[in-house]
Amino acid sequence: MFAEVVVDIVHSKLSRSFTYAVPEDMHLAIGMRVSVPFNRNQLYGIVVGLSESCDLEASKIKSIHRVLEDYPAILPQLIVLARQMADEAHCPIAETLRLMLPPEMRRAKIQIKQENVAKLQIAPEDIAAWLAKYGVSRKKGILLNLLSDAEEHAVSELSDYVNSPLESLKQMDRDGVITLYKREVFRLPYEDADLEIVPDPPLMEQQKQALQIIEEDSKAGSKAFLIHGVTGSGKTEVYIRLVKKALKEGKGVIILVPEISLTPQMVRWFRERFAGNAAVLHSRLNAGEKYDEWRRIRLSQARVVIGARSAIFAPVENLGLIVVDEEHETTYQSDRHPQYDARHIAKLRVKNEGGIYVLSSATPSIKSFAMALHGNLTLIEMPKRVMDRPLPSVSVVDMRKELQSGNRSMFSSLLLAKMRMHLENKNQVILFLNRRGHSTFISCRNCGYVMQCDNCDISMTYHMAGYGEKESLKCHVCGNTKAIPLACPSCSSRYIRYFGGGTQKVQEELLKFFPDVKIVRMDLDTTSSKNAHAEILESFRNGNAQVLIGTQMITKGLDFPNVTLVGVIAADITLNLPDYRAPERTFQLITQVAGRAGRASQAGEVIIQTYKPEHNVIVDASKQDFRAFFTKELERRKKSFYPPYTQIVRLLLEGKDKQSVYNICSAMRAQIREHLAKYPTEKKRLINFHMDEAPVKRINNKHRYQILLKMFVHSDAEPFKAFLEQLSRTGYEDIHILYEVDPNNMM
Repeated sequence: MFAEVVVDIVHSKLSRSFTYAVPEDMHLAIGMRVSVPFNRNQLYGIVVGLSESCDLEASKIKSIHRVLEDYPAILPQLIVLARQMADEAHCPIAETLRLMLPPEMRRAKIQIKQENVAKLQIAPEDIAAWLAKYGVSRKKGILLNLLSDAEEHAVSELSDYVNSPLESLKQMDRDGVITLYKREVFRLPYEDADLEIVPDPPLMEQQKQALQIIEEDSKAGSKAFLIHGVTGSGKTEVYIRLVKKALKEGKGVIILVPEISLTPQMVRWFRERFAGNAAVLHSRLNAGEKYDEWRRIRLSQARVVIGARSAIFAPVENLGLIVVDEEHETTYQSDRHPQYDARHIAKLRVKNEGGIYVLSSATPSIKSFAMALHGNLTLIEMPKRVMDRPLPSVSVVDMRKELQSGNRSMFSSLLLAKMRMHLENKNQVILFLNRRGHSTFISCRNCGYVMQCDNCDISMTYHMAGYGEKESLKCHVCGNTKAIPLACPSCSSRYIRYFGGGTQKVQEELLKFFPDVKIVRMDLDTTSSKNAHAEILESFRNGNAQVLIGTQMITKGLDFPNVTLVGVIAADITLNLPDYRAPERTFQLITQVAGRAGRASQAGEVIIQTYKPEHNVIVDASKQDFRAFFTKELERRKKSFYPPYTQIVRLLLEGKDKQSVYNICSAMRAQIREHLAKYPTEKKRLINFHMDEAPVKRINNKHRYQILLKMFVHSDAEPFKAFLEQLSRTGYEDIHILYEVDPNNMM
């Protein structure tokens, strides 16, 4: 027997499998991890094929050294997926196979956790006779009574009833009355001692209709659905019923959420309905938890997987359903090589393995909604909130008028008045500002110098002391920190002033108006520790805080029944970004955070503060009118040749020597021109392309140049894109080249 093995080395010259002989006494299956000799090293690889014959000379074939697990670590259908991704990304399959395994598993640094377990060895009815014959101690008698059900009992569990039981158990093990051994135990990231199974609530009519459409259309052959439901419309309950149906049919499920902050809440909801059948995968788990959750899924001990982007590669057998919650979020797209979009991978998995996938959002992406209107997705509308609760009332405040009236604070007079009223009524408030830190930048009033990062072409943000941080200037791109200068580094003046504001400043200013109110803040600075997301949200849910201040991580999916007021501090921040998607993202953020208010029996209110109240995005968001916004935005993109009517491709070059980066970028531009002159059919699909410095010219002491190309979506453009991707893989010393299609971040 011979095996084709993909060795875990990512190199363009090794982008294939290698043939190894299988020892006669070795059991092997496709997808198993094996240790193989490669040159002079022992490396691990994945078995991707088996055959009974081989054309190579026997003297040239080495044998597999050993099998690393007694089961296939990568399912055959995931090997198929890895091949598809490698073809699309023009990269070695070894690189895409890595996505299918926990990184810690590849490094072989995970220890299996074990615990001591005791079990009765004699018949339960013989216990009394044994006790009478040997006259054992009271402690042993209690232990035997606890073990009389003939089930396994962890020693840690027995110690709740008997102090230090291990020595007594060892003696009884030697006597043959019990057996003491070690059992593998899985590390569970979310253990809720008070968790109770919750019964199914009654369904609303629109939830029933959504489920009926999915059931009927899937029987007719439809595989892809888009649920467009307003915030609070009960979309999650639709997912749960779909999961129940899939499990009943013996199928597995993947539920994707865009933010780690949403995971604890979603996990709790699903564990309340499916108990230990729900597993979780995301980057904040420690190495042991991630490995054990992966193994629970692989061994089919957990059939429901909840997680962020990478959970799309979970080893779920007999996959029946994939749900992508808040599908509009850009976090589903990975910028690291090999780049992938979890929504696209969901589509591939369903196509390969069967089942259906459901995209869902109150504010679908322009691309997804356009696909639904063209029939590529089955559109399901859920326009009402649960129990027919009204959407929150929205007021838009013109901050220009506030400034004219002498109000220089971050809060309009209306927002302060409404906060006072809602807090006095014992309700909770959410304040949203999509900028962390205290002040946006520090500038010298004498010479105009702005404190910038030494490593990046960007101003540094002022952070106050708190949450384990020292007072400092911080770069939000590379993470570099500096001490606060006492004098201007340029002119030595002491006239230094703080400009702009972030979530820290909102918290500081708010305490001046409401000194006795308990406030929690949720942004990247307060959620760096492992369980910080869950702890902050649980504190707010339990009423230990009356106000939650946060960035975009608080805008979606969160359900707090006592929140009746939401304030959007500066609605213009994302609207002014130099990105064609700025209007879309602004509309999504405002609409999503507004949806956190009034989700229970009490009506909700939203205050939007802006310097552009007349802007169509602000107007449509205040009305929560997605259709109106979608129509205008799609027309704008059509006129300006933006996606989904076109594709934007970027070659981004980074290097420490600015002249070298510029020279190579110029050379690549010349190669592109030569290629287009040679292939005029491909040139017809190109709208324009140009070379320039990236908007952020330097990050982490690396200078950045880019080539931007805009082209029509057409099959004729695919060879050109393949050429560009191959061009990006040209090796240049000390210069990194990134190939991006419709990049998430244009900066």
